[in-house]
Amino acid sequence: MSSFWCLPCCCNVGVKTTLLEAHSEMGSTEILEKETSESLSNGTSSNVEAAKRLAKRLYQLDRFKRSDVAKHLGKNNEFSKLVAEEYLKFFDFTGMTLDQSLRYFFKAFSLVGETQERERVLIHFSNRYFYCNPDTIASQDGVHCLTCAMMLLNTDLHGHNIGKKMTCQEFIANLQGVNEGGDFSKDLLKALYNSIKNEKLEWAVDDEEKKKSPSEGTDEKANGTHPKTISRIGSTTNPFLDIPHDPNAAVYKSGFLARKIHADMDGKKTPRGKRGWKTFYAVLKGTVLYLQKDEYKPEKALSEEDLKNAVSVHHALASKATDYEKKPNVLKLKTADWRVLLFQAQSPEEMQGWINKINCVAAVFSAPPFPAAIGSQKKFSRPLLPATTTKLSQEEQLKSHESKLKQITTELAEHRSYPPDKKVKAKEIDEYRLKDHYLEFEKTRYEIYVSILKEGGKELLSNNESEAAGLKKSHSSPSLNPDSSPVTAKVKRNVSERKDHRPETPSIKQKVT
Repeated sequence: MSSFWCLPCCCNVGVKTTLLEAHSEMGSTEILEKETSESLSNGTSSNVEAAKRLAKRLYQLDRFKRSDVAKHLGKNNEFSKLVAEEYLKFFDFTGMTLDQSLRYFFKAFSLVGETQERERVLIHFSNRYFYCNPDTIASQDGVHCLTCAMMLLNTDLHGHNIGKKMTCQEFIANLQGVNEGGDFSKDLLKALYNSIKNEKLEWAVDDEEKKKSPSEGTDEKANGTHPKTISRIGSTTNPFLDIPHDPNAAVYKSGFLARKIHADMDGKKTPRGKRGWKTFYAVLKGTVLYLQKDEYKPEKALSEEDLKNAVSVHHALASKATDYEKKPNVLKLKTADWRVLLFQAQSPEEMQGWINKINCVAAVFSAPPFPAAIGSQKKFSRPLLPATTTKLSQEEQLKSHESKLKQITTELAEHRSYPPDKKVKAKEIDEYRLKDHYLEFEKTRYEIYVSILKEGGKELLSNNESEAAGLKKSHSSPSLNPDSSPVTAKVKRNVSERKDHRPETPSIKQKVT
């Protein structure tokens, strides 16, 4: 279970040694962006020395801004890893608690940039803390687990949201069994909880950011972006739940699709005036389905409108829209935050191809879910579904999905063995039906994920369209019953899914119109 809190590992992408010296002597972010894919002779003295020089200048903010630091520590290559290791050596966390260390670390720079870059920075922090305090927490994974937990808690307690805040008891319960199979000390977890509750985690900002209006500066710092820079999709204050925009991700499928939005976040039915069909050029790139007005060109940068229309397929499920009869070749996509979109393809084969590819990407790359961030014994709360890519191997990913399927199957059976009495309040009946619908859908989703991984997973993604269509229909295009349509019940918002209003009265069986 400890992997539920873990983040993707960095891949090794090299840069030219000749560039390293230039990078270490210049403070330009643009130069560091122009890395080549040629191999780097890792660990040579010249590389280490260059990394040390750059790390020192980043720490001293010598021709760098605080907002530049994370970008250079979180790059996906070996030189950036060397720089991060040298940079962290300027911090001595010996004898400090984890929350104190994290606050001390955040005073030096701004934790901004793309989601995956920020994740890598926190992994480097966790490794350094464990090095300085090897006897405090059992492992580096344990440190990283708690670091993620504090970030989630910080968003839950201090984010702009509506609903009940996470209690200390819930915080402790969410972390049961994730410390190398055991539990963290309750006294440690209580101390961390109270620390975050009493003082929000914040990172340093550049002087020019401080001069801006309070609302403007706060929004940009929370979003992790500059006003005119689009680096990711989404606007949450938690770096683990934003949708990563990776311009170098693989393209798995593209073609024209017509889109109709049926349900907004949490299954709240989209207003009729916003449900019209619109045609896009769709590109399934990495774990994101980009919907563009113009045909895809690899060299063309995505516009703000393109990113606004993009849909993450992590933890999503595509199926034939059997309950929509007005148009042919329509598939239904239900996302991690329970939005429902309909897509019309140009032929039955195209429709099936999109279903296969979307489900395959979701099965292969979706990271294990976090425990639900908020909730109580009486209220049903869905777990958090991180948008980051799993760091598990394909074999481990299959075991993770199988474990989740077994857990949900058992939970569904137990849930149905205790139906509510007909005399109870309508609200409680709605809550029971909502949970039943959720568990039934999740059971179907994980059954499909397991089947896909057993049939090849990543190999299926690399196949051409005709080969990909070889997926068994039962695996890629399940016939979901009408209850699989979204509900509009009052669901307690988790960190990634809160809005400023509550849905209306639930309607469990909703026909797609």
